[in-house]
Amino acid sequence: MQTITEIIKKVKELEIKSKKLATDIFTGEYHSAFKGKGMSFKEVREYYAGDDIRFIDWNVSARFGQTFSKVFEEERELTVMLLIDISASSLFGTVHARKKDIITEIAAVLSFSAVSNADKVGVIFFSDQVEGYIPPKKGRQHALYIVREILTRQPKQKGTQLNKALQLFNSITRQQSIVFVLSDFLDASYKDALRVAARKHDVVGIKVYDKMDLELPDAGLLQVMDAESGLTRWVDSSSSSVRDAYQQEFFRVTAYSADIFKKAGCDLLHIRSGEDYVRVLERFFLSRNR
Repeated sequence: MQTITEIIKKVKELEIKSKKLATDIFTGEYHSAFKGKGMSFKEVREYYAGDDIRFIDWNVSARFGQTFSKVFEEERELTVMLLIDISASSLFGTVHARKKDIITEIAAVLSFSAVSNADKVGVIFFSDQVEGYIPPKKGRQHALYIVREILTRQPKQKGTQLNKALQLFNSITRQQSIVFVLSDFLDASYKDALRVAARKHDVVGIKVYDKMDLELPDAGLLQVMDAESGLTRWVDSSSSSVRDAYQQEFFRVTAYSADIFKKAGCDLLHIRSGEDYVRVLERFFLSRNR
């Protein structure tokens, strides 16, 4: 259990790192990658030939005896929601850091990128139930609060059910939003809820996985435990067929997630522990701009 001093130190470290990344790398790319949530009224001006007649302001036109058109502009303020997986599998990690640590850093970068652009950011924590909700707000203090909560939030349950978080998000969010789902996606029950969210919102999945999620090491007879179900079993990791089956299961789960996101019209990024997630995010933002 971390002490208050350790938590404060970690929050400060993440703020410094995240704000630098948000300022130096993501400020332009982040905001350009996601268009405004719609068009807002700006002003009225005299009607010009070629203006869309649907935008004629008949009240103003009648008052002044000549035709005026409404002028709209794109709304640039965004609402960013982070759906963060804090299930037991997020605590696994063998290279560089646990999946939770990587998710925390990415969430911090996205939070400070949002507040640096005067956007609102909120969070839904989930395991196999909704574990917490932070309504979207602006400002540095709010971003710091989010980071503290990510660092200290302890789940009540161990499993993963993304659909619970998506269902809550769909029910409480009326405003079009940018949604980042940070998880290892060891789940198979979120297809319908994701499709509903994607109809209105811009949803981006960020799959964080560990090297050992992909490859079982050749280490002889091992007793392994499923972090979420608690079930244990003996595995002969020296068997090439066992290692191959282990890898194929990872590919199956990964392909399932990729297929679900593609059919919903959503993007899904893959970030492995030890990989430079900054470059992955930057490439994604740049590709969205194109």
